[in-house]
Amino acid sequence: MDSKALVGTWALESWDVVDSTGAVNYPFGPHPVGYIMYSPDGYMAVGFMAPDRRPFAAADILGGTPDEKCAAIETYISYGGHYEVQGDRVYHHITTSLFPNWSGVTQERIIHLEGDTLRISPPPLLIKGKMQTAHLVWQRAPRP
Repeated sequence: MDSKALVGTWALESWDVVDSTGAVNYPFGPHPVGYIMYSPDGYMAVGFMAPDRRPFAAADILGGTPDEKCAAIETYISYGGHYEVQGDRVYHHITTSLFPNWSGVTQERIIHLEGDTLRISPPPLLIKGKMQTAHLVWQRAPRP
């Protein structure tokens, strides 16, 4: 795939994970919210979340109780860096991530683009204690 085909902003339509038994789960529910952006100069950023996240009691961006912080982290995924496309794979070279283990690493993603629908799947990864395969479906986002 030509990397130019990925350039732009994509809105998340669905995210499901499948375990080794074939059981399907929707970690952020049936309607997660988020975007992935690929820039023409080779940078990318992604952020997505459950749609019904609870706000913190206080408006302190670095505050929150331990329970509030835990709930916030469990319902949000975000990372960014630069990317490269090789065939049907995109490699995210991550420099910033909510999940500290991904900062400074490269994540491989299998991609399939058909019209304005982009399907992205990483190789199986550990999700909630089980090796699972994630499937993310994105739609090209319209201009605001």
